[in-house]
Amino acid sequence: MAIQRSGLQKEILALYRRALRMVRTKPPPTQEKFRLFVRYAFKTQATALSPRDVSAIEHLLRKGRRQLETYEDSQVRDCWVSKEMYEWNERDRRRAQQHSAS
Repeated sequence: MAIQRSGLQKEILALYRRALRMVRTKPPPTQEKFRLFVRYAFKTQATALSPRDVSAIEHLLRKGRRQLETYEDSQVRDCWVSKEMYEWNERDRRRAQQHSAS
């Protein structure tokens, strides 16, 4: 049975896929940083909002599209990743490993 998704959910998933495709266009040494940046941005925003706060979600979608257009530019070859993002990534990996082990 297929999952029924709302229009907003479809837009968010489309933006996420577009962001992940953008990562593949960047130089190989920086792709991991871009991937972490994208994952962190989506995950932290998703947990910070209520699914019922439609206006905030629409605002973040517009903001995300504009930001992605900037990063899609071929002149952008690297991005800044904070220490907090690296720490979040480590916690997320440990959580995933514990979940798969149990």
